[in-house]
Amino acid sequence: MTVPRLRKMKREGTRITMVTAYDATFARLFDDAGMDILLVGDSLGMVVQGQDSTLPVTVDEVIYHCRAVARGTRRAHVVGDMPFLSWQVSPEQALTNAGRFLSEGGAQSVKLEGGVDAAPTIERIVRAGIPVMAHVGLTPQSVHAMGGFRVQGKTEDAAERVLDDAKAVARAGAYSLVLEGIPTDLAKRITDEVDIPTIGIGAGPHCDGQVLVCYDLLGLTPDLKPKFVKRYAEFFDEGVAAARRYRDEVRAGTFPSEEYSFGNVKKSETPASPSSLSLVRDPRASYGPKG
Repeated sequence: MTVPRLRKMKREGTRITMVTAYDATFARLFDDAGMDILLVGDSLGMVVQGQDSTLPVTVDEVIYHCRAVARGTRRAHVVGDMPFLSWQVSPEQALTNAGRFLSEGGAQSVKLEGGVDAAPTIERIVRAGIPVMAHVGLTPQSVHAMGGFRVQGKTEDAAERVLDDAKAVARAGAYSLVLEGIPTDLAKRITDEVDIPTIGIGAGPHCDGQVLVCYDLLGLTPDLKPKFVKRYAEFFDEGVAAARRYRDEVRAGTFPSEEYSFGNVKKSETPASPSSLSLVRDPRASYGPKG
């Protein structure tokens, strides 16, 4: 799955599927399921590390997870999420870090949050031949400035600012655009007015594609159930039930049974008699002096 093919999907009206992944096993699962894009998101700070936000995540940590995901992927496009302060200091810093995601992490593109202010940096990275996925609306790295994880663009003025952000990153050369936490009609307007694929999360049904955090999709986050998340399984509950069965069988002595064991040590054979030993050819004999 390549950048040109993703852009062609928008032109043809084919919806794009994207999900986060953080290791080789989940990467293979979603790749086999036919996902178009696997995002190694800085959301790993919350769902993998147990942080309260994405802000503590480092470049090295995301690159580590990118390598794991790339190993488990055969078809899907792998995107590395540029974490907080990995691109904001200068375009040169951003370019260096973006290059590491491809050269060290095995990603095929990078994602960064921001609109008008991020456009020059996006342009610099794209000029170096590194594809960039942009991200506007609710941007988790700006959670403190936004006063929490709040829907953005709810008023006409705020909606115009989000639209300006979307157009700015498209002009800068981003190949696709994540729209997070914005009203449905605003997401439709952006999707209609930019020529790059839009991928929504909490942005309604009119985007060119959708993305979910895999832990939410699979029901692995029992205490976090955002309005925009549909849970397609309840892996957390199923995992707890499976672990309890394992615990109960170990305590009852029913696991491991013979089926899951390797059997007994074989008894040694009866030692050969001296007469029989004389019939065994010494393998070293052929190497000794002849005669």
